[in-house]
Amino acid sequence: MLGQIYHVGLTVSNLEKSIAFYRDILKLEYKGQILMQGPSTSKLFNRENCIAKVAYLNGSKELNMPPIELIEFVDTNISEKESDLFRTSISEVCFYTDDIHKFYEHLQKHNVECLSPPQFFDFTQDGFSKSYAFYFKDIDGIILEVMQNV
Repeated sequence: MLGQIYHVGLTVSNLEKSIAFYRDILKLEYKGQILMQGPSTSKLFNRENCIAKVAYLNGSKELNMPPIELIEFVDTNISEKESDLFRTSISEVCFYTDDIHKFYEHLQKHNVECLSPPQFFDFTQDGFSKSYAFYFKDIDGIILEVMQNV
């Protein structure tokens, strides 16, 4: 009944600052933004008089790659909890790169908090590949991952 993932939504505290991070630092392509409001929006989010500013960015021209959806709720108190890989929720969004070490250096130059440098994994004995991966945080502390198969 379900097809491909349509998008991955992240609630952010400031849409313009988050757009700048995902566009300028992560180099995702800005696709545009919309303003959601009215009865359907309030019912969708189950919040009275809900207004949401929503932007879309994508790192791939491929149709099978879902865009990142950034959502800022207007005039709504957002519960800010520190992202935690060990809490039941979406733990991270993972991006692919062709040069993980160069990308890590790029993030370091922009003072992006990384949880570690790139780490090597060999899961060939389990039918998977060898890869490098590391986690980092966006400006709201949302945990993101980057990975490179080798």
